[in-house]
Amino acid sequence: MKRLLTATILAASLYASPMDNQNLKALEKFVEVLAIIKKYYVKELNTTSLVNKAIKGLLPNLDAHSSYLDKKAYKELKIDTSGEFGGLGIVVGMRNGVLTIISPIDDTPAYRAGLKAGDIILKINDKATLDMSLEEAVNLMRGKPGTKITLTIVRKGQKPFKVTITRAIIKVKSVKAQNLENFPQIKYIRISKFDKNVVKNLKKAIIQAKKEGKKGIIIDLRNNPGGLLNQAIGTLDMFIDKGVLLSEKGRVKRENETFYAHKKGTFKNIPIVVLVNGGSASASEIVAGGLQDHKRAVIVGEKTFGKGSVQAILPIPGYPQEALRLTIAKYYLPSGRTIQAKGVTPDIIIHPAKIQKEENKVEIKEANLKAHLKAELDKLNSKKEKKDKNIKKIDNDLQLLTGANILKALIIEKQLKGE
Repeated sequence: MKRLLTATILAASLYASPMDNQNLKALEKFVEVLAIIKKYYVKELNTTSLVNKAIKGLLPNLDAHSSYLDKKAYKELKIDTSGEFGGLGIVVGMRNGVLTIISPIDDTPAYRAGLKAGDIILKINDKATLDMSLEEAVNLMRGKPGTKITLTIVRKGQKPFKVTITRAIIKVKSVKAQNLENFPQIKYIRISKFDKNVVKNLKKAIIQAKKEGKKGIIIDLRNNPGGLLNQAIGTLDMFIDKGVLLSEKGRVKRENETFYAHKKGTFKNIPIVVLVNGGSASASEIVAGGLQDHKRAVIVGEKTFGKGSVQAILPIPGYPQEALRLTIAKYYLPSGRTIQAKGVTPDIIIHPAKIQKEENKVEIKEANLKAHLKAELDKLNSKKEKKDKNIKKIDNDLQLLTGANILKALIIEKQLKGE
């Protein structure tokens, strides 16, 4: 234990002020606590295990996004941004100390099971998640594709319920472009996650939209949990030709950074509407907030998640397969406002709802019965026709319909101005 104390004091001398007796005294206290646990705890524990447990407990107590990445967690982190990984297809985080779904990823087992942003995961199989670290929860939910897992979910306004999901390889198609039903001048582009392919694929989608003669685009960032910062910056840079895109500021001033727009390659004349909700977090908030500050897009939907802190992955010296995910700064939008714990408030607030259609009520007389039944038969037969998968239906999405109508008005205004 004396060797451990010496190593701890030596490490502290690299980061603490010289002759800082108060810091050294605190480190001595930590070592003494480890010694007491090692000597008297009911089970025998080695020092390595104790230190790892202490680090795992320390990081989440700093904030909800800091954590210790052991060998397995560090490897999985690298897989997460590659666009293909194993699991359920949900992004989770700690909110108010409980394990909360930030968003389900499109077309994944979790999405198809009906899990929603804001759902609280109370149990993973038979294990309660209260006092469980984020890394422990993620490791429990991941597993061999084809195996089942049962989550106990708490949803606002409902009693706790169980959902059984089969794990699968998650293949994320981050950018999906479709034509919008009843709005021929609009291209609908869904960005489900900011992985390494977003900027490249988004640019292709916009160029194709322009070739098709589209006059405006809707970018759907609902339930987009974020991802890579450089992809968020690249997305903003695609639509803004000058000024600040984003800045990050922390305690170490030399690490602060400001990102600026570039004029070259900017799509500056096409009107944009962006859809967001409570599952839009991090990188998606940077994009929505940046476009809003530059008055480059109309933001429609609900207030976003509010994750505006910067995490750095810091390898532990001497332990190349382990690292710390540590909050080192906050993001600030072009106007100087932060999104941390505040989120982005849309320009037009619309809550999700289905669009109610009034059915035609026709009194059928006997003389008209055959004609009526024939018409109904024709309707049924027409439904059997192959659907165009490139058409995005709009009838059950009030937020999307509102966004499309706003964009249509922007296109008309632009045309009237002769732009």
